[in-house]
Amino acid sequence: MATIDERIAKLEATLKEAKAKKQQIEARKRAVESKQKRATETRKKILIGAAIQSMIERGQWSAENLQQIMDQTLIRDDDRALFNLPPKVTTSG
Repeated sequence: MATIDERIAKLEATLKEAKAKKQQIEARKRAVESKQKRATETRKKILIGAAIQSMIERGQWSAENLQQIMDQTLIRDDDRALFNLPPKVTTSG
């Protein structure tokens, strides 16, 4: 027959395992939520871009407006090149 201390130790070990499993489940849940949030944000950006592109094609919005916005917004040279924009001049200091 197990002593009371042995039973307590066994129950504490079981509790520790259960808490670790709970933390793993919560971490997975947060990872899934984060992935879904990123996917939703990406989808929104794609739809916004498609809407603007459609408006330009229909003549409801000028390509020059888009070019100005891209020039003001884009920082990375790779991104700017997609819109035929020169590299952004950076000033240090």
